[in-house]
Amino acid sequence: MALRMIGDKVMGLMAAQYQKALGSQLATYGLRYEDLLNEDEKEVKEALELADPEVVTGRTRRLKRAIDLNFKRKSLQDYSPNMELDMWKKEIYVDIEKIRARDQEYAQLNAHNKQ
Repeated sequence: MALRMIGDKVMGLMAAQYQKALGSQLATYGLRYEDLLNEDEKEVKEALELADPEVVTGRTRRLKRAIDLNFKRKSLQDYSPNMELDMWKKEIYVDIEKIRARDQEYAQLNAHNKQ
């Protein structure tokens, strides 16, 4: 019990450090964490198809801007220092979780057909 509590505290501290480091890298290019998701995955692809067009357009523009900034070896702060970023905003992740739950339920309901 005590070992698990110590492990949870250590993992929490490590997760906070990782989130801080990743957040600074995302802020450099003006990306969100969801922008890093691979759109070739089935769930992500379906969630993007179901998402509002504004969400997909914003994601595409952020990715193109990040590619451009990386090519120019610049930071987003060089062009717009007062821009406020919400790197951890979740717009499609809720849909991805629902799609995964649906697929898992479908697999469980049809598990008897595999025999």
